[in-house]
Amino acid sequence: MNKFFGKKPSASSDRTSSTGSAENGRASEKEKKKGRSRKKDKSDKSNGDSSLSGRRSKSDASKSAAAASGKTNGPGAVSVGGGMATFRVPVPGNVRPGEEFQVFAGGRIVRVRCPLDRRPGQSLQITVPVDQTDGGDGGGGPKVPELPPDSDNVTKIPNQELRPGEQPAYMVKIPEGVRGGQQFPVTINGQQLTVTCPNMARPGMSVRIVPPPPPENGATSLDRPRAPQRIANPNKQGDKTQMFEVVVPRGVKPGQPFALLAGGVRVLVTCPKNATSGQKIRFNLPIGLVGRSTEGASKLAEIKLSYDKDGWTRTIRATDMKFQWTRFDEKGNVDERTRFDTERSAYVLKLDYLDDNDRMRQGKIGLVTPDKGVVDSKIKSANGTDLVSYSDIASAQMKSYEDKIQWFQDTCAQLCVEWNEGHMRMNVRREYLLSDSMEAVMSLSRKDLRKVWRFEFIGEAGIDAGGLAREWFQLVTDEVFDPDMGLWQTSATNQMCLQINPASALSCPDDHLIYFRFIGRVMGKAMFDRQLVKGHMVKHLYKHILGWPVMFSDLKDVDEEYYNSLKGLKDMGADVEYVGVDFTVMEETLGVKQSVELVPGGEEMDVTEDNLPEYIEACLKYRLLGRYEAQLNELLLGFFDVIPEPLLTIFDFQELELLMCGLPEIDMENWMEHTEYSGDYDREGPNHEVCIWFWEVVAEYDQEMKARLLQFVTGTSGVPAKGFSSLQGNDGNVRKFTIHGVTLETCVYPRSHTCFNRIDLPLYETRDELEEKLKIAITMAATGFDIE
Repeated sequence: MNKFFGKKPSASSDRTSSTGSAENGRASEKEKKKGRSRKKDKSDKSNGDSSLSGRRSKSDASKSAAAASGKTNGPGAVSVGGGMATFRVPVPGNVRPGEEFQVFAGGRIVRVRCPLDRRPGQSLQITVPVDQTDGGDGGGGPKVPELPPDSDNVTKIPNQELRPGEQPAYMVKIPEGVRGGQQFPVTINGQQLTVTCPNMARPGMSVRIVPPPPPENGATSLDRPRAPQRIANPNKQGDKTQMFEVVVPRGVKPGQPFALLAGGVRVLVTCPKNATSGQKIRFNLPIGLVGRSTEGASKLAEIKLSYDKDGWTRTIRATDMKFQWTRFDEKGNVDERTRFDTERSAYVLKLDYLDDNDRMRQGKIGLVTPDKGVVDSKIKSANGTDLVSYSDIASAQMKSYEDKIQWFQDTCAQLCVEWNEGHMRMNVRREYLLSDSMEAVMSLSRKDLRKVWRFEFIGEAGIDAGGLAREWFQLVTDEVFDPDMGLWQTSATNQMCLQINPASALSCPDDHLIYFRFIGRVMGKAMFDRQLVKGHMVKHLYKHILGWPVMFSDLKDVDEEYYNSLKGLKDMGADVEYVGVDFTVMEETLGVKQSVELVPGGEEMDVTEDNLPEYIEACLKYRLLGRYEAQLNELLLGFFDVIPEPLLTIFDFQELELLMCGLPEIDMENWMEHTEYSGDYDREGPNHEVCIWFWEVVAEYDQEMKARLLQFVTGTSGVPAKGFSSLQGNDGNVRKFTIHGVTLETCVYPRSHTCFNRIDLPLYETRDELEEKLKIAITMAATGFDIE
């Protein structure tokens, strides 16, 4: 029996007996963390169910019984029906903070007290029970609420001749004490309305108003917008298109793609089979895409766009409006080379789904060339309507980091299941936190994962108003990312970053893949609910989540020694065949060495100068995916159970780390105090004029830019718990943040050496030049290509 699914207390069992159940198959989490032997009790195996579906069916049955009996104190996830509804109501103009007023909500008239921090005209959210009583017809359905009567000071104008769709007018008498410009509430046709008194009017006079049409389904729950309101961009242009006419560039053959700018948007166009270079062709693009405004675009995005011609760029295919990565050669043409090149070739991770199972969807990941790693540019809501379009995403990509986060969170809020449709109550025991959490999360459907979660630590008093959820995410991610758990290990080049442990099956033989599906779901739910996770991952894992290109240079951040050895083989030329290398790699686990073939029949294939590119390509694929393909496959399946993949296309990998782990609290004094100086700054140190400029510029950065600078120099935005004095290098020894002085002839832009936490800072002649070049270097670190 694996450790998660031994016998556990039922919903009705005494909570104090949970410690005694350790002898029956469940040792405490603390005890298991000390030993990590993962040995299974044979007696438990005879009593348990080893399959995931079997474990879940038992769990679901107990949860259903608990829910039916009204007892929800046992561990697990319980779906709670929508017995409450939340409404948004305006504060009337004549109501002061602390005073009460009446509204009609949830099929009844409710008295509301105005909070002390609210003023007339502002809105409040109120939660009231929904009237589900029998309507008297014997049908047992919910009672249709009667509309409240019109206010006493309201009179409908008689004998009105109305056209179709036109609303009738009413005469409203101004109450006593209301002056010109003030507001007062009235109820008309069941609607609570706010009327503004005209400036020339006085109490006792009547004004004519035409109320808006009543909502189709009565009052609307405002925990989440109603389906028809789920529009990310209210200014969509529909399906209207604009035609463009271009000349096929020289050298482009039929069926070959080429890129161009149309309406300020980089578009990938495929040359028709009946056209040749020099001929004119036409294509259509949606007006909402080419007509988008660039006002408020991020300055960092503008810098990236100005350098896009030198590297991989995410373009929109005119044929199906999907996103595709494209690289351009020195002339600006699409680079279509097929053989692997260490300087220019790249791969992107692609996830293909094998089914659409609502609870445990299956899929297969793999590295493909960027032209095959396309991503949808639309997101649909739960009812199948378009929620986000390509124009929305294209506009969001140009926003600042803060505005991107706001757009992302607003879109997630619209994807969240309405509170009225039910929410999830997550009951866990603190002493069995990980196992109970695993059981609860893995029993949920994809719809359940997008519901509101409310947490309860069994046996503890407390209502989850956000604090318990925050604590749960922190405790669970702190546990699963702990290297002692055996699922993750610290990076060989950066002790602050974690990478997947290829040998995780040895630590958790029966359930390590379930763990990674669980981790993916927790990471996705954390982003969805604006929570943070504890673990900073290695850079290329963030790229894999985003579907960003990975290149040969990414190996340097994984294992610099291995990267340099492969580069050395390139420099050997024809002599490489005398080294005696074949298409295999040696893996060592717990002292046991094993040869792994990089390609089928790799043991029989010697590396020569002719096949060296294919050998390096195979090494790249193995080190960046092959070693832990099964684990990452499960993690991504869990992650995308919550987050739609197109929603991530607005972020780069640095922004994704900041979004998942949060902006670090950076102590500038501690940072400066524990910085070392070398090269041309060795003698004067912090007193050198360029170093003074450097710290002045950094001090003016906001938290985002400071975090990006840390990512640029150290490889992660994380700060050690003991501050910059304990910053480590790739060898595990303390390597303090170092500013290394170099001449402008050596490099024009600052360069980073993440293995040593060092930045090469040229001897700039002015502060403005330093500020400009440093900003470009930090920004371009997320593009994946050399700016020199």
